[in-house]
Amino acid sequence: MVTQIHKLFPGLLFALCLSILTTSAASAAVRAQVDRPSVDLNESFMLEIIVDSNTDLEPDLTVLEEKFYVGQVSQLSNTSIYNGEIRRSRTWTVALMPKITGAQEIPPISIGREQSSPVRIVVNEPSDAPPGEADVFVASEIDKTESYVQAQVLYRIKVYRAVATRQPALREPTISGAEVLVELAGDERSYESILNGKAYNVVERVIAIYPQESGEISISPARFEARVLRGGRITGRKVFESDAHKITVLPIPAPPDEFPNAAWLPARDVQLSEEWSREPDRIKAGEPVTRRVTISALGQIETQIPAIPPPEIDGLNIYDDKPELSRRNEAGGIRGVRKEQYAMIGVDGGTIELPELQVPWWDTEDGSWRVARLPSRTIAVKAVDEPAIGQPTAPETSAADVAEPAGRKLMPDGFWVRVSQLLGAAWLLTLFAWWWSSRDRNRQPRAHEPPPIYKQQAKQVKAARKAAQAGDATALRSALLEWGRLQWPENAPRSVGALAERLAPPLADELRKLSKASYGPGGVDWDGEALAKALRSVKVLTDDVGSSATDGLPPLMPPVS
Repeated sequence: MVTQIHKLFPGLLFALCLSILTTSAASAAVRAQVDRPSVDLNESFMLEIIVDSNTDLEPDLTVLEEKFYVGQVSQLSNTSIYNGEIRRSRTWTVALMPKITGAQEIPPISIGREQSSPVRIVVNEPSDAPPGEADVFVASEIDKTESYVQAQVLYRIKVYRAVATRQPALREPTISGAEVLVELAGDERSYESILNGKAYNVVERVIAIYPQESGEISISPARFEARVLRGGRITGRKVFESDAHKITVLPIPAPPDEFPNAAWLPARDVQLSEEWSREPDRIKAGEPVTRRVTISALGQIETQIPAIPPPEIDGLNIYDDKPELSRRNEAGGIRGVRKEQYAMIGVDGGTIELPELQVPWWDTEDGSWRVARLPSRTIAVKAVDEPAIGQPTAPETSAADVAEPAGRKLMPDGFWVRVSQLLGAAWLLTLFAWWWSSRDRNRQPRAHEPPPIYKQQAKQVKAARKAAQAGDATALRSALLEWGRLQWPENAPRSVGALAERLAPPLADELRKLSKASYGPGGVDWDGEALAKALRSVKVLTDDVGSSATDGLPPLMPPVS
């Protein structure tokens, strides 16, 4: 019976490990997100489906076809090392265009047995119309024509192109009048729009403007300069302009009666939350516990959020730390985040009441004062039990100590300790001698193993960026082709142009410019800084890129002859 168990044990262990691995792979999280939560009916947007493993399964995109046109699909596998831990993920990027207006819900996407959460998106009626049948035009808009001091105003610039352009340059407008603070609200976006049956490639840039004084602000037209490619011919440099805008900035209103000393905080939304380093009802007197209070304001930068001073509470010693400031970009603009951190130490045992936190703020949407609140809470501090201090007692003497006269101990102190140490050292010497005699003297030294592929590729990308910044086209091509050989050892690209066909924009676009500058006519210049910036993100296109929609979308980029 024991022999049978020993024979079955390796198989049972293997089945258990396989079950654990299968369960881990099957439970890989699936996430879905969009590049922007609000689009027009005639605009495309990008849906990203991310799974936290390098799975061979494919997402089921047929559930999208009821409410959306499904366009180009691309894939990207990513491997990263964070604190010594290897992390792998796979991302599908899908171009979608809505079929109907209104609040829509992108249904859950299934990959194997896992599903993503649904994603909400708002589809608006088409807002921009081209001037006549223009192939290139610039549109701009502001979300408010009237605002308050230090309140956010979003300014959007959109460049529409139905034809290919060369040497494009977007000149941002000049802002005059009242003093302002200008911040970039997110990354530049690129998507497709269909106006009057014509497909346009749209580049959108969003700028957040914060007036610093009351008065009037004038925004000059944004300018887009480029050479246009038509019928195989390229025009001279043309200039396209958007509309100008004006904004009226109102002064700061009086604080509310219940908060006469309220700090001025104009925003669209303000949230208060807290975190504890451990449960506050399990602390003892004298032991510190950390409380983190977070205040976030949509439509405000982090440096304008007022500090929340720690309360003075009997029975608690409170020590505040340096605040942590950050921001994130949302559909409504910039959300500033301020995190306050306090260390709290209970002096004595007992129940302590933490008061409610209140932060008054000005709602820029409604034009009224509001108060963000963090409810009060009660914490229990446990007193420390101290042992009673009594009179010292004399050490007890054993009968053996009494019976044995002083100076007649059989062994000196530490005798057996030294004996144990000598025996342990002899045992270690015996093990070392056995290892030395049994090792293979004829064994050749192990050959040095090459570094992993991803480290070799990272080295080549670093060399390519350095060469691009230095304007060294020869070294740049050499590093890029070596990277391609590591990526596709069986079918390596032989030129920079061939490599560009396997990569995603913007890197692919910059590589095509480099290829034309090297081999094409006309001596076209290439931008080393732009290429070095594009090398920060290398995205590989898969062979199965295609469209699964019945009514296929036109290409996302304008045609290039």
